[in-house]
Amino acid sequence: MLKMIDGFNRIGEENAFTVLARAQALAAQGRDIINLGIGQPDFHTPEHIVEAGIKALRDGYHGYTGATGIPELRTGVAADIDRRLNVDVSPDNVLIVPGGKVTMFLAILMFGSPGKEILYPDPGFPIYRSMIEFTGATPIPIPIKEENDFAFRADDVLNQLNDKTSLIIFNSPANPCGGVTPKAEMDALVKGLEHHPDIAILSDEIYGQMTYDGQEHISMLSYPSLRDRLILLDGWSKTYAMTGWRLGYSVWPDTLIDAARKLAINSWSCVNAPAQWAALAALEGPQDCVTDMVAEFDRRRRIVVEGLNALPNITCRTPLGAFYAFPNVTKTGMGAKKLASELLESAGVATIGGPDFGTLGEGYIRLSYANSVENIEHALTKMQIYLEGL
Repeated sequence: MLKMIDGFNRIGEENAFTVLARAQALAAQGRDIINLGIGQPDFHTPEHIVEAGIKALRDGYHGYTGATGIPELRTGVAADIDRRLNVDVSPDNVLIVPGGKVTMFLAILMFGSPGKEILYPDPGFPIYRSMIEFTGATPIPIPIKEENDFAFRADDVLNQLNDKTSLIIFNSPANPCGGVTPKAEMDALVKGLEHHPDIAILSDEIYGQMTYDGQEHISMLSYPSLRDRLILLDGWSKTYAMTGWRLGYSVWPDTLIDAARKLAINSWSCVNAPAQWAALAALEGPQDCVTDMVAEFDRRRRIVVEGLNALPNITCRTPLGAFYAFPNVTKTGMGAKKLASELLESAGVATIGGPDFGTLGEGYIRLSYANSVENIEHALTKMQIYLEGL
């Protein structure tokens, strides 16, 4: 009998794609389904980015590139980081990858092994814990609490560090809760981390350009004391509505970039060339497309929060980043996953149960407002009818 390594008995998955498949199957049966489950902008990729990809194909960019990405794009990423964050990054430390998850995979693979502990946000993106468990490391949750507006607290991180801690994963602005960690809390965290110089840090900043109500995104790249052990995760999927292009990038310290390059060579070889030229056009072209999309997400955010708070037995904090709402559903008397399932099967609204993002997600569901106002309002009406019938 074939026997895989034990890690495959521990690996999980991202339930948003399971819910997406079920929602699509119900829609194919003729059901009226509104999908607020998947975290995907409903906008088309801006035209100038699409045209750059097409031009690259026509110009003959059909072959391999270097494993770290084309030099022009790595230089473009460094210039964009300098423009947005006022942080100097060498293109030599930039790795172009096929999507944001790849950076999580690489970092956790590097630092996860039996006997090690890796801290991660809970509730948080499910792949964090899945990959930690795959490596045999022990996952240690960083509690993300509603009373803190779903931002992490420095003490909740620092009090859990010990000589087994090999990696800490941070995510701000955050999925699934929409929390944005304020500068004062980040300063306190970094000051504490300076006493633990042997712990690597993965900062997932894929939603870094999506903040609201005057909130400032504080990048961990802006702290010099962390730079020799900091891995930055970012990309194009959310910011430029390019989820299907499968493009991301990471910034690695000098001590880790070569190991990351070797993992790239041993797995995906390189990101497809035309997509990289499209990504460069995204960074170097007009940025009003980003401004316009974020403004529209902000408008939808206000509608969805107001609508959720008007529903029976539902309360919802106003998210300050990303494009997710994380309403509290404990007063419905139903478990969160059960409620999410019933909302899809009975009301025709796809959401994700909070426990899919961690044990502390019980009592919540996640809704993505990366959908049209018309669909959001229709979904809220369908939810109200269902909840009033309980």
